[in-house]
Amino acid sequence: MALDRWIALIILMMCTGYAYTAFFTMDDMLAPFMRRDPIWPSTFPKVLSVMGMVAAILILLGFEKGDGTIKAGEINYRRLQDYKIGQALFLLGLMVAYALLLRPLGFIGSTVGFLIIGSVLLGERRLHILIPVAFAAAFGIWYLVQEVLGIFLRPWPFVFGV
Repeated sequence: MALDRWIALIILMMCTGYAYTAFFTMDDMLAPFMRRDPIWPSTFPKVLSVMGMVAAILILLGFEKGDGTIKAGEINYRRLQDYKIGQALFLLGLMVAYALLLRPLGFIGSTVGFLIIGSVLLGERRLHILIPVAFAAAFGIWYLVQEVLGIFLRPWPFVFGV
């Protein structure tokens, strides 16, 4: 079986577990007054799991296959060593580090660090533009979430006491 079908099989198993959770366990914890609502908190997970299962089944059955030639811009899974796998894995590790550092460094510090390190990793070299844009983006998102939406988001590390 080809690599794309193995991945589709794994995604199908994950979506099946997600669908089981969405259809059978999430609705048991609803408050009685919410049971009459037309849209429940489990509605989006139900739709998402069914769509994922349909897409995985279509890939498993081979409906997305074309004439077999690889066009420009498509990933050739037979030549994965030609791609920048290390760079992609480092970026994934950076995402995990960002999630782990949100509380200790605060939103603005960890977001600015993620944006700067990720951009440099992907090839940006104009730091005189990158650093102000990273600060403006992090502060702008924090302001929208904190002040406009009213959701508390710790902007600075705990040591600043804010």
